Amino acid sequence: MDKILFVADLGHFKVYKLSKTPQGTGKLDLIDSFDSLEAHGKFSEKVTDSAGKFGESVGKNSSVQGSGEAHNIELENEKRLIKNIAKSISKIVIERNCDSWHLAAEKAINGQIIEFLDPTVKAKLEKNIAANLTKADKTEIISRFI
Repeated sequence: MDKILFVADLGHFKVYKLSKTPQGTGKLDLIDSFDSLEAHGKFSEKVTDSAGKFGESVGKNSSVQGSGEAHNIELENEKRLIKNIAKSISKIVIERNCDSWHLAAEKAINGQIIEFLDPTVKAKLEKNIAANLTKADKTEIISRFI
């Protein structure tokens, strides 16, 4: 029986169909793939580092006040990306009516992805590897799951 395999990090998400050939070797077919533009590049390049004149008074006795910017914006962005990965996994597993599925996600986000999954989808997870295989070739991915 074919399995669905998800490979993810914050910037890349790939969905494969993992099956066995008549000879018993593994076969991996890419079903879907997308990159998150929000995860690429330096965070400092995405937001301005110039607070403008907000909260700043001018003159000899002036004092600079806070810019009013959120301090945890980078963490919130990461959390949102992880939730989107979990939502995509749940949607695909439910739409394809999978009995079981596999996941390979980088160690830093693996547990968080599992945490945000739909409970019925989480119960069908057969094999989970905390490794970033988004740039690995198909033979390496197959060897980890078969």
